[in-house]
Amino acid sequence: MRGQEATQALLGDTIAITDELWQMPSRLVGWTRAHIATHLARQADGLARVLTQLESNQPTSLYDSDTIDDEIERGSERDALELQVDLDSSAGRLHDAAAQLHRLPPSRPVLLTPSLTVRLDELPFLRLNHLVLHHIDLDVGFTYQSIIPEVAAWLLAYNATRIGRNSAYPAIRLASDSGVVALIGGSGRPQVVHGEDNLLLGWLTGRLRPDEVDPRLPVLPTR
Repeated sequence: MRGQEATQALLGDTIAITDELWQMPSRLVGWTRAHIATHLARQADGLARVLTQLESNQPTSLYDSDTIDDEIERGSERDALELQVDLDSSAGRLHDAAAQLHRLPPSRPVLLTPSLTVRLDELPFLRLNHLVLHHIDLDVGFTYQSIIPEVAAWLLAYNATRIGRNSAYPAIRLASDSGVVALIGGSGRPQVVHGEDNLLLGWLTGRLRPDEVDPRLPVLPTR
């Protein structure tokens, strides 16, 4: 389930969401399902814009930081048809823009926001991560268990790399059943946490429900 497959899976579930259900709370505190849809659409457009900016050697920026929050808030007020069309069409624009990726150096640093710079070849994983995790956040039946194991392994490694040795996290050595191994968190003797990639990904990214979290696991900061 790469970007295109993850997009189609999400669109297949969102097509059945009614106007009323779009305005119901998602699993993200303070956001409705419509907020999530708008966020995903604006991220797709932002990434497409970044790729176009790179192609023309312009400064890159994922969002207009002065207006993005207002855009998401206004976008969340739309009806089901508008939200679905926006999700679909923005994903299509990103797919078209992504054709430029192979013409650019994969290690090229890309400034997305003032606090986030990534390698060019990380962009597909960044988008896939958002699609998969926010699909869970929509609370429409897609859970961490629904993720294809190969994708769960990729995203587990990706999220562990993003966290790195962040001292806000306890020292943890992740060891997944598929062979993903990562040392994250602060100093000290790490607690070894092992298990299936899907379960570890759900736990590490806060996508498990409280009754799904083993109480023996270290407590993670809210992301």
